[in-house]
Amino acid sequence: MGEQSAEEEEETTLTLTEQEYAYEEEIIRNPYVVKGWLRYAEFKRAAPPAKLNMVYERAVKQLPGSYKLWMSYLRLRKQQIRGRCVTETAYEDVNNTFERSLVFMFKMPRIWLEYLRFLMDQKKVTRCRHAFDRALRALPVTQHVRVWKLYLQFIQQPGVPTETTLRVWRRYLKLVPNDAEEYIDFLVKTGCLDEAVSRLAELVNDPKFESKKGKSKFQMWSFLCDLLSKHPFQVTSLDAEAIIRQGISRFTDQRGTLWCALADYYIRAGLFDRARDIYMEAVHVVVTVRDFTQVFDAYVVFEESLIKHLLTKQENNDLTETQSLQLELMLTRFEEMILKRPLYLNSVLLRQNPHNVADWMQRAELLESKPLKVIKTYRKAIEAVDPKQAVGKFSELFVKFAKFYLEQKHIDEARMVFEKATEIPFKQVEELANIWCEYAEMEINLGQHGRAMKLMQRATTPPARKAAFFDSNEPPQNRVYRSLKIWSLYADLEESMGTFRTAKAVYDAIIDLRIATPQIIMNYATFLEENNYFEDSFKAYEKGISLFKWPHVYEIWNTYLTKFITRYQGKKLERTRDLFEQCVEGIPKEFAKNIFLLYAKMEEDYGMSRHAMAILDRATMAVKPEEQFEVFEIYLKKAADYFGLTHCREIYEKAIDVLTDDGSKVMCLRFAELETKLGEVDRARAIYAHCSQMCDPRNSIDFWSSWKNFEVKHGNEDTLREMLRIKRSVQATFNTKVNYITSQLLEKSADGVENVQTDAQNDDDAVNNNEMSDEKAVGQSNSSAAKENIMFVSSSTNEKLLSDQRVVNPNEMNLDDSDEEMPGDADEKSGNDGKFEVVKRDVPASVFGSLLTNQGEKKETQK
Repeated sequence: MGEQSAEEEEETTLTLTEQEYAYEEEIIRNPYVVKGWLRYAEFKRAAPPAKLNMVYERAVKQLPGSYKLWMSYLRLRKQQIRGRCVTETAYEDVNNTFERSLVFMFKMPRIWLEYLRFLMDQKKVTRCRHAFDRALRALPVTQHVRVWKLYLQFIQQPGVPTETTLRVWRRYLKLVPNDAEEYIDFLVKTGCLDEAVSRLAELVNDPKFESKKGKSKFQMWSFLCDLLSKHPFQVTSLDAEAIIRQGISRFTDQRGTLWCALADYYIRAGLFDRARDIYMEAVHVVVTVRDFTQVFDAYVVFEESLIKHLLTKQENNDLTETQSLQLELMLTRFEEMILKRPLYLNSVLLRQNPHNVADWMQRAELLESKPLKVIKTYRKAIEAVDPKQAVGKFSELFVKFAKFYLEQKHIDEARMVFEKATEIPFKQVEELANIWCEYAEMEINLGQHGRAMKLMQRATTPPARKAAFFDSNEPPQNRVYRSLKIWSLYADLEESMGTFRTAKAVYDAIIDLRIATPQIIMNYATFLEENNYFEDSFKAYEKGISLFKWPHVYEIWNTYLTKFITRYQGKKLERTRDLFEQCVEGIPKEFAKNIFLLYAKMEEDYGMSRHAMAILDRATMAVKPEEQFEVFEIYLKKAADYFGLTHCREIYEKAIDVLTDDGSKVMCLRFAELETKLGEVDRARAIYAHCSQMCDPRNSIDFWSSWKNFEVKHGNEDTLREMLRIKRSVQATFNTKVNYITSQLLEKSADGVENVQTDAQNDDDAVNNNEMSDEKAVGQSNSSAAKENIMFVSSSTNEKLLSDQRVVNPNEMNLDDSDEEMPGDADEKSGNDGKFEVVKRDVPASVFGSLLTNQGEKKETQK
């Protein structure tokens, strides 16, 4: 061997170049330096593979523990055989090189991973598996995750036996149990459902397990039930029914789905009768309408599929006699199931809330054709419903039960039901009162009036321990004696079938208990009046008045006063007035109108008209603002009828002061019209002038037209011009208000301001046009009057004529005209046609005061 190596060295040295000599000398001087060998290998990168490999072999021989040399060498060997067939011997040489490297580098996971990937590419399953096992044994546990990640990729490759894959997965789950979901998915994919179900059941029952995929316990349980129900023959290691039933008790909000899964398990197993039993059990157990609908619809589909299958056979004449009987039985069962669906649904609602009275009554209606079941239902309902937790009126259940017995002609049983109901501690007193009333009405319908009266006496008898009506701590039996419903029925019975004394005693008891209503008082008074006890009926009204306040007492007062006036008319006038005065004292405004008008009508018919006017005057201030105008109209009409038109002036003045602007305008126009009829033109003009301050010329066109017509008929040119001046003044006032509103709107919207200003300008133009037309009308009236000898009445020239034609009014008011004449009017009277002569006058020195003295001193100083 020594001689052979010497010869090889001699041959090598013979073929070395000068550069190679330098690298050789360096590695001879420093054979244990890794960088020298790497530089030499890098220099030989372009050399033939055999020479390059020889360099690496010499390097790893000198430095067998160098990780860099081995990794570089192994990657070079893999690169050299890339693209070749895996059956060539070069692959085996590389495998041997990896094996030699692992003798020294067995703790290096990167080399193991490179070797394992290289073996996976060669598709050598057994050798690759052995290599994975050796790697796991050689590497520490902290590095196993890197190996297992590649190991799982290996077993998922095609060609790996299933048993090998399962064994590898089981070993891996011992290290990482949280990856069990991936194993289950693999089992389901490969068809190993029995083991998949077992593993999934373990995960579901493990409270510490948390799904990496974010699945909830119910999702995992649903997946488990789905596997069990769809593969009944492949899953044999677990009891499918027990597992699904456990899920039904555990997940209460998904019972419908789980019941359907259990039935589907037996359907796929071919056990149709057992599936039918499961469906019926689910229908009688579920407690929500959603679960019931889900189960019942699945049951219907199941029955329809079976019937359809047999009908298809019947059409093909393949149906045996046994199958024909089975088909008839299925059709009958299916029809009965469809008819019973409302009853099944009602059962679900009652299981959900057994204290729901309406559901129990609905169940009785569904079983109406079966009397025995109806009775059984009512009895079961009475036992199941708790009076304190009842939803709805529990008393209606007893009433319906008793009426059912009554329809079946079982009167004694109906009475027993009512007697039992009177002992039930209902939640509210009204329910117990309803029981007593229904009980009495049943006896009345049966013609047992005496029994009905005794029942009412029992119900209204005060107990030994009295209690307040609204005291919820006391049972209703101790409070029902104060029920107005029972007393009202009792009073009706006494009025119809009892004596006057007993009926009166019942009404008096109601009033003494202080449970009467205004209607009870009215009924009591009417009852007394029908029996000709008028004074007693009036006393009943007075008791009611003392019991109630406004507004409840309004009907009592109205009826009382009407009846009293009808009874006595004007015989007891002072007593009637006292009653009215007592009524109107503190009366609310919304009820004052009718009472005051009735009071005034009484005085008008039986008293003094002066008193009637005083009452109407009080009414104008006692009623609501929106009713004042109507009262003033009545007041004015009555005053005109009894005292003449002149007496209306004070009323008009008060109305104008009291009413709103709209009502005052109407009253002013009527007042002016009245004064005009009386010939008081100046008074009418003053009224128009007063009303003009509240009439915008742009809105109150009718008012200004009326005033204009009045001036044309009864005034002259001066008065018409005065009217126009007032109109302009009022217009200016309202324009100021509009401008103020515009300034407020400026802050909000510039566009809105422009619109408002445009509207105001248009309104001003319209008013100015109206004034110009009025002035033209004045000129036209003058010219036409000159032609036809019809002139305005002049206060200077035709004063004597006016005095002859004027109507003498003893109550005429003396109104002095204090308005100053306008400059234009004076010019027209002087006839100067608007031409003036300007005269200069000296200003008195006293006007300037000390100012003139100071100016004089300044001039002297300047000089």
